[in-house]
Amino acid sequence: MSTSRELAARIGPVGVWLSVLAEVPAAEAANAARVVEDLGYGALWIGESPAHKEIFTHAALLLGATTRLPVATGVATIWARDAIAAEAASQTLGEAFPGRFVLGLGTSHAEAGRGHGHDRPLTALREYLDQLDAGPYRGPRPDRPVPRVLAALRPRMQDLARDRSAGMHSFFVPPAHTAAARERLGPGPLLVPEQAVVVDPDPHRARAIAREHIASRLALRNYVNHLRALGFGDDDLDGGGSDRLVDTLVAWGDAPQVAARVREHLDAGADHVALHPLTRSHGTEPVLDQLRTLAPTLVPHGGTTP
Repeated sequence: MSTSRELAARIGPVGVWLSVLAEVPAAEAANAARVVEDLGYGALWIGESPAHKEIFTHAALLLGATTRLPVATGVATIWARDAIAAEAASQTLGEAFPGRFVLGLGTSHAEAGRGHGHDRPLTALREYLDQLDAGPYRGPRPDRPVPRVLAALRPRMQDLARDRSAGMHSFFVPPAHTAAARERLGPGPLLVPEQAVVVDPDPHRARAIAREHIASRLALRNYVNHLRALGFGDDDLDGGGSDRLVDTLVAWGDAPQVAARVREHLDAGADHVALHPLTRSHGTEPVLDQLRTLAPTLVPHGGTTP
């Protein structure tokens, strides 16, 4: 079995993407990871920003707090550390937690360049991968190689993910993007979209929470260019996002309505959908409440397809 197909089988069709874990104390994050594991979700994805926890250290803490749950970086930005450091960190985690660490890499956006610039991100990532492959790491390696996936939105980055990794991780995308990505990738590579969700049937409350999430991304050039490529215009992008944009990018409603969006991604060719619960409240408990509500519909048998 190829690395990508083996990984798809290992993490199952539904996982969780939790940005809040980078903002709370380690004990609270560890408890949240255990809840995600106990609920039966297939993997836990964590992000990285200049203002939050260092992602490999964070992954180690979450892996140490759980017993079965795979933890994936979604994604570790190449501007935060050189390739030699990333290779050493990923091999260390892969050896310490066999079969449970997934290395997600990406160029992020210009605002996350950390003073290193953000010129020619495709070339920069390609060169970073070359350095990873040629790295001098001599420590103990895991029996099962650490899978590598790349963050990709646009076609040329998708091609790089197809050709140089186990697959791609996408963020801020509708099922139509997933379908186009699957066509470009072909049947083999892993395809993991993030799906933002608000478990609330009230359209005013749900859209208000969703719009805050979207508005923060509309300040970033790469996401604006991505949305324009999907066919959204100025009317959709102004004022924090139109209802059409909100409803396209964020699944809101009761559990069956959110599950329907997950099925759309899976039917479009996704192998694994990473649920990203949104909330205005602080801490992990409001996010975990949404995951508890969704679990009987999405993971009733610990990871079966909904």
